[in-house]
Amino acid sequence: MNRRQFNKNIFIGLAGSTVPPFFYGNNSNEFMKKCIKPKQLTPGDTIGLITPSSSITEAKLLLAKKNIQDLGFKVKLGKHINAINGYLAGTDEQRLEDLHDMFADDEVDGIWCIRGGYGVGRILPNINYKLIRKNPKALIGYSDITALLLAIYQKSGLIGFHGPVAASTWTDYTIRHIKGVLMNPTMPYTIEYADDNDTIEDISYRTKVIKSGKAKGELTGGNLSLLSAMAGTDFKWKVKNKIVFIEDIGEKPYRIDRMLTQLLQSSDLDKAAGIALGVFAGCQAKEGDRSLSLMEMFEDRLGHLDMPIIYGLSFGHIKNNITIPIGVEAEMDTASRSLRLLEMGVRE
Repeated sequence: MNRRQFNKNIFIGLAGSTVPPFFYGNNSNEFMKKCIKPKQLTPGDTIGLITPSSSITEAKLLLAKKNIQDLGFKVKLGKHINAINGYLAGTDEQRLEDLHDMFADDEVDGIWCIRGGYGVGRILPNINYKLIRKNPKALIGYSDITALLLAIYQKSGLIGFHGPVAASTWTDYTIRHIKGVLMNPTMPYTIEYADDNDTIEDISYRTKVIKSGKAKGELTGGNLSLLSAMAGTDFKWKVKNKIVFIEDIGEKPYRIDRMLTQLLQSSDLDKAAGIALGVFAGCQAKEGDRSLSLMEMFEDRLGHLDMPIIYGLSFGHIKNNITIPIGVEAEMDTASRSLRLLEMGVRE
């Protein structure tokens, strides 16, 4: 067939398709894609609850259901929601089945992870990304869910949402930004700093500008432990010209140093547009430790980078936890301690 006519036929076919086109380069992990935005959530929608990582208690399940129902949603539970396999919420096959079932179920409008923990990385290679691409839905979670959100975005183009898990404690601030990003989006949308954090005695909640300025770019990031664990895999991180957000909990400064060093050496983190660090609760060096302080470590590892960097924005393993759409254009401003979304993460 004539190549020009062949290419013309391909584009005619894609124009009539509801699935955004993918154009793969020489490397199967590198492609130009049109992002897929899930539909915005509205009261009355059905939310599928899943546990793709660690298992849950009955109390956590009840809290998750209440949080979702208080937003005006109906709840549908994954088939294996109560499964337990040691430190995992069931076998890899069970957790994968629940994920696939929720994306395939026409009655389900969005998918919320009840908790993080550990286990998502084990199922990434076997996820049916074509199924997800054909059935785009809002997927929300954080911590271990970082790997799921990034892998799905890389392999399908679907925008996911780094936000509170369903079984966490939601503050008014948290709920306001859930609604502002997922339910009632307006553009541009500013996610301001949570002033309540300034009243918390723990110095981990104090903001610190490491490099001042504004940065503009696509949002990407999540939990530092997961980002470093994905290095060297088929789901490795690429952040050139993007705004990177990073958080973690309960890690000593030298361990955070090690993970940041791994990212600096294995990814293009030094070419990011800017870095927003969340609240690293429980990560301060203890008195008497022969250690850099948490902030000294961040300044030592990141201070040489030529980009705006701020510590202490309101996301991570904390109560005031914003919802961040992965893959949308945004602007970070260190002076106002804010993220400003320049496009919606959902479609009407």
